Amino acid sequence: MLAVAPYACTRTPAAPPTAQHVEGDVVTIDHASPQLQALSVEEARPRSVPVHHFTGRIAWDDDATVRVYAPVAGRVTRVLVGVGDRVTPGQPLAVISSPDFGQAQADARAAEASLRLARRVLDRQRDLYAHEAAAKKDVDSAESDFAHAQSDYDRARARLALYGDDARTINGLLTLTSPLGGIVAERAVAPGQEVRPDQMLANEPEVLQPLFVVSDPAHLWMWLDVPEVDLEVLQPGALLTMRARAYPDRTFEGQLDVVGAALDPATRTVRARGSVANPDGLLKPEMYVTADLIDGSTPLRGVEVSSKALFLAGGRSYVFVEDGPGRFRRQHVEVGPEQEGRIAVVDGLAPGQRVITEGSLLLKQILDSASVG
Repeated sequence: MLAVAPYACTRTPAAPPTAQHVEGDVVTIDHASPQLQALSVEEARPRSVPVHHFTGRIAWDDDATVRVYAPVAGRVTRVLVGVGDRVTPGQPLAVISSPDFGQAQADARAAEASLRLARRVLDRQRDLYAHEAAAKKDVDSAESDFAHAQSDYDRARARLALYGDDARTINGLLTLTSPLGGIVAERAVAPGQEVRPDQMLANEPEVLQPLFVVSDPAHLWMWLDVPEVDLEVLQPGALLTMRARAYPDRTFEGQLDVVGAALDPATRTVRARGSVANPDGLLKPEMYVTADLIDGSTPLRGVEVSSKALFLAGGRSYVFVEDGPGRFRRQHVEVGPEQEGRIAVVDGLAPGQRVITEGSLLLKQILDSASVG
């Protein structure tokens, strides 16, 4: 008797559901798929105003700075201020003993005496003429002498005024004063030092140095080196935000004043000058700084997203837009300039749409694999 093996009915197990599905330009990924963990999403936001970055340095504001030289030859007898001292307009800086200045004082004194004498003579001649005791030509001669004496006196006083002194004494001591208020930024003079007026005109670098430099540190200039590609955005009056390495957490507000007329042929940059307020005195001349210029000259259209969201296919630019949970659609976009990891999308996206920033290449591979299959 043959033993018949019982018939065993076996069933082929069903295939697991597909974790991803492609339909046209849309990729759908199951919510349980680990591939979703590799995707990062962000919202497209309106474009921010472009910012241009420049480097430069701080300098004294020449409109608030004066360099004091010796107007006469002589010897310095006293120095009344030091570097860092705050001075007011007209405050004495130093005293110079000068024979030339003494001669100017004497000339002024003599001119004053001659003027007084000429006035008395003129008054006497006019009185005599009124009583018919003098001829008209004597009055005319006295008037001429008085006019010459007045001219000599005015010239002598003007000469003293150029020296910044109207002293009535003849002591040969010229007091150098500050024409404006501020601080003494530099001092290159000491008691006993010989000075002369041609220091301003000499060709020797050590002679060109002024005796004093007085400046108001509340107003400073900044000189910027601007690449020629950014010349279009440079407009006098544009606002600048400046930073210095000494104060990494602070910003200083300034304004662009002047744009240079020519490029440096070696660096292909143009020098631009701005001004910055420095009421706390934190900024110092010769500091290196960076300045940001916000270009708000033209309205911006479109949105901006992370540069990682963009990918190329067939020479065109695309992003993946999240249409719903696990559902991602390839979207063609027109892009604009890129800056600091953000790229402008001028067409193809609206503010608030969610785009893939991390994992767009993974979705592209899924689309490509489906089209090949």
